[in-house]
Amino acid sequence: MTTRTASAPTALYDVPGPAARRRHRTYGIVSTTLILAAAGWIVFLLLDTGQFSGAKWTPFAYKGIQELLLRGLGNTLKAFAYAAVLSLALGAVLAVGRLSDHRAVRWVSTLLVEFFRAMPVLVMIFFVFVALKAQPLTALVTGLTLYNGSVLAEVFRTGINSVDRGQREAAYALGMRKTQVTTFVLAPQAVRAMLPTIISQLVVALKDTSLGFLITYEEFLHAGKLIASNLDYDLPFIPVVMVISPIYIGLCMLLSWFATWVARQERRSPKTKAVEVAPAEPGTVLPGVR
Repeated sequence: MTTRTASAPTALYDVPGPAARRRHRTYGIVSTTLILAAAGWIVFLLLDTGQFSGAKWTPFAYKGIQELLLRGLGNTLKAFAYAAVLSLALGAVLAVGRLSDHRAVRWVSTLLVEFFRAMPVLVMIFFVFVALKAQPLTALVTGLTLYNGSVLAEVFRTGINSVDRGQREAAYALGMRKTQVTTFVLAPQAVRAMLPTIISQLVVALKDTSLGFLITYEEFLHAGKLIASNLDYDLPFIPVVMVISPIYIGLCMLLSWFATWVARQERRSPKTKAVEVAPAEPGTVLPGVR
């Protein structure tokens, strides 16, 4: 029996030898040094321009400013909740339309998906806000729903079509209708493949809620803009960014964690758990055979 050496090749790449490992270690040290130098230079610039001075951070100690930020965060989460639910519903409806056997329904659904997916979100938000004279929240949610719903429609359609064709044929062989096949056979299997993309699109919707400040919707970024443009606190733009950015990042990470938790719970669900089949015994006789 031969023993595998450290330099033996693998199916994906060749195991680096001593010279390559030294080269990679050098690359790592140089890259780390450059990153630390860039971070230090940024911190130096922030200190040199007085971004950490007490005057710029004083606003966050006032209760009124804290309430303004909390109110803006609440409005952001409200707009996102509406947009997320409506986008998922619209995406499901358009996906079903694109998968329809009726040509007219399929063409109309395709036209809507391609149109709303090609239109910039900001244009749709301004159109609803200015032309239709809707309230800021309604305009923001409508624009986000139309865009993200059209994108999710393609995600749903692609996910359902990615399921093995044999699953569909077996369901039809059992006498199930197309609606039953899609609802009970294809969609549950496609959800696992679609979940990361769905969450990624919802993260986009969450970040796009910041467009609401352009139509005077009092969301989180709008609250930060009011604080950053305050001359009484020496225009604390950088401190506002340092406060708001981690909250946006934390919300996006929370969505990713929730998707991981849902996927784990689905794998543990009794409905998706494998069923143990008793092994065949030598004396087993097929029905009708003597």
